[in-house]
Amino acid sequence: MAAGRESPNRSEDKTSSHRQNEVNRKLKYISLAILVIQNASLILSIRYVRTLPGDHFFTTSAVVMAEVLKVLTCLVIILIQQRGNVKNFAMLLYNSIFVQYLDTLKLAVPSLIYTLQNNLQYVAISNLPAATFQVTYQLKILTTALFSVLMLRKSLSKIQWISLVLLFAGVAIVQVEQESGKQKETLTSPNQNYFKGLVSVVISCLSSGFAGVYFEKILKGSSASVWIRNVQLGIFGILLGLLGLWWSDGAAIAEKGFLFGYTSLVWGVIFNQAFGGLLVAVVVKYADNILKGFATSFSIIVSTITSVYLFGFHVDLMFTLGAGLVIGAVYMYSLPKPNTGVSSISTTSSEHSKGGDSELEAFLPKSVLVK
Repeated sequence: MAAGRESPNRSEDKTSSHRQNEVNRKLKYISLAILVIQNASLILSIRYVRTLPGDHFFTTSAVVMAEVLKVLTCLVIILIQQRGNVKNFAMLLYNSIFVQYLDTLKLAVPSLIYTLQNNLQYVAISNLPAATFQVTYQLKILTTALFSVLMLRKSLSKIQWISLVLLFAGVAIVQVEQESGKQKETLTSPNQNYFKGLVSVVISCLSSGFAGVYFEKILKGSSASVWIRNVQLGIFGILLGLLGLWWSDGAAIAEKGFLFGYTSLVWGVIFNQAFGGLLVAVVVKYADNILKGFATSFSIIVSTITSVYLFGFHVDLMFTLGAGLVIGAVYMYSLPKPNTGVSSISTTSSEHSKGGDSELEAFLPKSVLVK
């Protein structure tokens, strides 16, 4: 009888567990879709607005505007966490940013690098086919891994080392194929420079790897919330971005205005750049590392297919081989490390903290592109 009375409870538990598994499964697929869309759409949209005829917006102003929007968003979130108490909100910011100024100053280095990286990505996407940029930009996995081994003494599994070799080989094949001259016909504007774009994306990958690992190293000994950290990063990002704007486009912006060339499409790019990382950071709580690897791989495929229709990109056997190696390498790298069940290192540097915010902290510093 006792067993008979327990069976309904067990049945309810099984039903509840089944429903929860179904919800989690659906959330994972939704996460995958959002990651793919965000990864691919930003690259394609930047490429599209930068290749349209007519006056182009200043990329330096777009970088600054994205940082401003990101800081405002984080401030709103912090205010909500303080239950709308403006006094507590102000005291928290004052203590975190000014009282602990030495802690704040540590963020100057990664902020400088991220600002440089964001500007370089605009240069790279403006001068490279979207699919080529998407494939080559995966070199950031290699640079992040190497800096993590050197600076954080992390270890990689044999599969991860093999995946890094395949990644490098795949990118090399794509670049050799591009240098053959076949794809240069797809550069519809005489102002585009393939070599300039290639150098920009390589430097961007190096800066991304170093800044991500450096930021992780800082966060390991910090108790500040991810939102405070991003406000600190954003403050330096805005100041450094304005300095770069004045240095590069100061005279032109003084004449034409900060928002010169801004259209609804440009605003869409900026909002994607500013909020895309925040959105993905929240979504990725429901996605494991393997799913993120799938998302990156799918976004490369989506970017390539879309580039064929939008920009006349030509896909041949060599590009397919190189891109295939990169896609396979990304997936292999995201596989769990043997005997531990988790990766020793992820491209998003997600091991620097415990709890539900670990993935958030890994994504938020990067204002642009693939995770």
